[in-house]
Amino acid sequence: MVGVERGKVRLAEYDPQWKAIAEGTVNLLKSLLGAAALDIQHVGSTSIPYIHAKPIIDIIVGMEAVEDIMPYREVLAANGIFFRREAIPGQLLFVIGDLEKEIVTHHVHIVRYGSEHWQNYVNFRDYLHAFPQKAQGYDELKVRLASLYADDRKSYTAGKETMIERLLREAAAWRTRTE
Repeated sequence: MVGVERGKVRLAEYDPQWKAIAEGTVNLLKSLLGAAALDIQHVGSTSIPYIHAKPIIDIIVGMEAVEDIMPYREVLAANGIFFRREAIPGQLLFVIGDLEKEIVTHHVHIVRYGSEHWQNYVNFRDYLHAFPQKAQGYDELKVRLASLYADDRKSYTAGKETMIERLLREAAAWRTRTE
């Protein structure tokens, strides 16, 4: 099962179906975007088998420039993938879900391929795969924050910020050593 009401925090134990759902979404995006998408990957907590996650599938789409997605907005919308906003500078957010009920099932992050945003998503995922003890610490924080902020996604996210920043630094250093 995927989907969370907008603004809410609900964590679920890892579900092996998330991988298949993500693969289906990646394949759909590849068929819609063609060569404009330099790479598309499943990232975020639903891509890490041993931690809890908000059951929202996170996908990154690496483009030459984030604006390159704009000519595809209509075809994406026709396939249930809707432009939401510029999530953070240099990153556009599309969503999938039952938007009338404000339930989001997917976040599709459009970033410049190879950019810091791209590297952060990939490094974070790969680092937590490589170091389950780091993933466990992150998981414990997420579970605690979710119990405190079930109706306050902003506070939940803010509570993870310091640990995510530390893990991103560690992941970047690890990636440098492994290349």
